[in-house]
Amino acid sequence: MNSVYARTARFDSARALSEDEMRRSAPSIFAVSVHESRSERFQPIPTIEVLRALIEEGFMPVGVKQGRTRDASKKDFTKHLIRLRRLDHDAKFCVGDTVCEILLKNANDGTSAFNIMAGLFRIRCLNSLVAQTSTLESVKVRHSGDVSHKVIDGTFRVMKEAEKALAAPADWSGLILDRDERQVFAEAAHIARFGDSEGETTTRIQPGQLLNARRTGDRENDLWTTFNVVQENAIRGGLEARFRDEHGRLRRPTSRAVKGIDQDVKLNKALWTLSEKMAELKGLKAAA
Repeated sequence: MNSVYARTARFDSARALSEDEMRRSAPSIFAVSVHESRSERFQPIPTIEVLRALIEEGFMPVGVKQGRTRDASKKDFTKHLIRLRRLDHDAKFCVGDTVCEILLKNANDGTSAFNIMAGLFRIRCLNSLVAQTSTLESVKVRHSGDVSHKVIDGTFRVMKEAEKALAAPADWSGLILDRDERQVFAEAAHIARFGDSEGETTTRIQPGQLLNARRTGDRENDLWTTFNVVQENAIRGGLEARFRDEHGRLRRPTSRAVKGIDQDVKLNKALWTLSEKMAELKGLKAAA
């Protein structure tokens, strides 16, 4: 997890990041032109201009992350992710230890459209997750044509709808999963995390390990807790497998943390959708 985000994204010490801090961690946020590899049809979407407009509306940057690139010339244009939060503790944007956020993803090197998503952040374990449901807005704006008003309009549509995701902590906490249901959940999550394009896995990490709670407060069997435990284990990594190789030597491979922006978003969306489907199977109707 981005160290700046981990230090700032808490209820007790939440604060907006300064532009100097963001520039050090994610300089591509400040790109106002495009990478030289793009054609004239590719229109830049300066993230910093959108961000400044959103700050005026009370949504503050509490975390930033920039993707890696092997091409040094793309460092100032590559993919980045910003997490925005209301810092006035408006009750409609937080429930318990979970707070609603807006996520902005963009790049001016051709690797990403401008993507505006809803997110949740769980303070207890510094979990960040992307809430992507049928009832929530998610807006993508291509780098072509007149993009400015599309980005601003789309961002505010997502803001308006994002708070609906906060129904999940209360709704899913009331759905108790039995042992078989938790195992099925873990197996599906295991494929989402470790499976290839055909759904095949070769890792020695077992599905049941995704259910191992990292703290006492996460030992409940309800859907919300199960989802958070699995999500944390899948994203943060650190799960260890033990086996002996063909020479009889003990091996202890450990799962890696998910650090890539796209992989993080994709996995979070998959786990959220999995949880929604499990909720439906348990009799919880999706929000209209």
